[in-house]
Amino acid sequence: MQITVEFSGGLETLFNDQREYKLDIPESSDLQWLLEELRSKYMSDSREELFIENDSVRPGILVLINDTDFELLDREEYIIQPNDHILFSSTLHGG
Repeated sequence: MQITVEFSGGLETLFNDQREYKLDIPESSDLQWLLEELRSKYMSDSREELFIENDSVRPGILVLINDTDFELLDREEYIIQPNDHILFSSTLHGG
């Protein structure tokens, strides 16, 4: 099934400066599976601690699934649906 994954707030620099990916993923995949897939296959920067901490996104990263905060959708256990749009946005910025 196909989904869209988007990065903003500077996170795109960890993923080859690419803001959006269209991915074909297995049915019944959860967000935890997607996080590992992104970390192992799509991250171009070796500083994975800027994206993942303790098997989840690190604090300061907002995750929206179809414009809904993933905190309201079972977090990492959310089962991804066909055509989902998943946005990872850093809320932490240098100054």
